[in-house]
Amino acid sequence: METSEQEQYYELSYSTLALQDATFIHQHIVDAYTAQTADTNTKPIGITFSLIGLHLYIDEKYTGKQVQQAHLKLAKKRKDWPSFNLPEQRGDIRVTDVLTALPRRRTGCDDI
Repeated sequence: METSEQEQYYELSYSTLALQDATFIHQHIVDAYTAQTADTNTKPIGITFSLIGLHLYIDEKYTGKQVQQAHLKLAKKRKDWPSFNLPEQRGDIRVTDVLTALPRRRTGCDDI
């Protein structure tokens, strides 16, 4: 049975949350996935935060924890978020590519 991209995203989320790393890399995958999969049903705050988060990570070298803190500050200040014209092409890297590149770790559930 082929897994959906949503299911693969859940698997990647589990992997990044299980790291329990101080930099909180999980925030970056949340922002990247939201930006890549946003559609007309995605709330403007989600798109805005994902784009801001990716900018802070890529251009300003923020850790995931710092991005998360920036999101919390922004959420307290603004109530109306801009809408965006979403591009059709958003890059070729998909969740499955990231999962394939991850080193495999035994979770105890591998044989299920």
